[in-house]
Amino acid sequence: MSRTGRLGAFIFTSLTILAVGIFIIGSRQYLFTSTYRLKAQFRNVVGLEDGAGVRVGGVQRGTVHSIDLPHQPGDKITVVMDLDSRTHDIIKQDSVASIETEGLLGNEYMAISFGTAGAANVRNDDTISSQPPIAMSDLIKKSDDLLDSSQQAIKNVTATTANLSSISAKIDQGQGTIGALINDKTTYLALNQSMGGINNVVDHAQAGVTDFQEDMEALKHNFFVRGYFKNRGYEDSAELAKDEIVSLPQGTPQRTFTFEAKQLFDKVDTARLKNQKSLDAAGDFLTDTDFGVAVVAVYSSMEGDAAKDLTLTQGRALVVREYLVENFGFDDRRLKTLGMGKRTGTSPETGWGAIQIIVYPAGTEMPPARLASVSASSKPPSELPPPGSPSTDPKPQ
Repeated sequence: MSRTGRLGAFIFTSLTILAVGIFIIGSRQYLFTSTYRLKAQFRNVVGLEDGAGVRVGGVQRGTVHSIDLPHQPGDKITVVMDLDSRTHDIIKQDSVASIETEGLLGNEYMAISFGTAGAANVRNDDTISSQPPIAMSDLIKKSDDLLDSSQQAIKNVTATTANLSSISAKIDQGQGTIGALINDKTTYLALNQSMGGINNVVDHAQAGVTDFQEDMEALKHNFFVRGYFKNRGYEDSAELAKDEIVSLPQGTPQRTFTFEAKQLFDKVDTARLKNQKSLDAAGDFLTDTDFGVAVVAVYSSMEGDAAKDLTLTQGRALVVREYLVENFGFDDRRLKTLGMGKRTGTSPETGWGAIQIIVYPAGTEMPPARLASVSASSKPPSELPPPGSPSTDPKPQ
């Protein structure tokens, strides 16, 4: 073969390799495929980068086009995604975007869940709901705290065991009151007679406490002190659990509206609404949607007294429900409340706590009422699972 022929073969081979490379890279970036664009908003993208993959149901079907920073500190980061047009029939308005990690230390990618069959289709440039990502640094810190607590608990158990061994030895030797009771029958008989008188005193004290509680409940309804409770947004503590359920329903929410408590209430320690018009979007959705169950779930920050925070969240859930019921037309028997008290992981922006109106689709089973189950369990709502369902949107819709 002549020199010119070899040169021509080299150039042809090089161009062929270049074309194949461009085609492979273009296919991965969906340059030669019909696409549409969706957006999702997050407070933190935990290392997600431009060009990262977008998986729908675990299958690679798009790429991250760009990541736009907010214009001011209170806004969120916007992730813009280009998706294969073939996914248009399975991604719906109630689909949820989340940032996932490949393994423990792998790269981040976007994951989008399937929507429900009855939900509306997404349109080009729509913004879908998002789920806050979990940062590995937070998990490591929590693990370290858990290990420290476990080590301290082991030390306490060891010290307690040593003390019990010392006490048991003294009892066996007849030392102290308990030792005398076990080893000397005369002491036991004398103490038994004394206990009879003490029991009578305890019975009278318990009766006095019961009377005091009844008097305090009556004072709540008294005209002169009722204003004290009314200043906190409600008049009767019995109203707090009237429509309360013990836990969130099972299943994926159809829609979630999230508000910071500071946005809706005038003070950090009251349940008096100030910007109730912010709730109108949720009220309109309840009116126009055939939903199964809706829950007003409220939690407070990690500061303050736990019992007071629990009552405060119950009161806030009550007044939000009353506003929605009084101003919008829907079946109020399906709108329930859940005061959750303190909640771990509250960010500085939600120092007053937050309110979530979580809407579940038709057919969702109604959880038991709080009043119906209070005799079977003394577990407070603050220990129930927080409303971190996959469809939770941290921004009001």
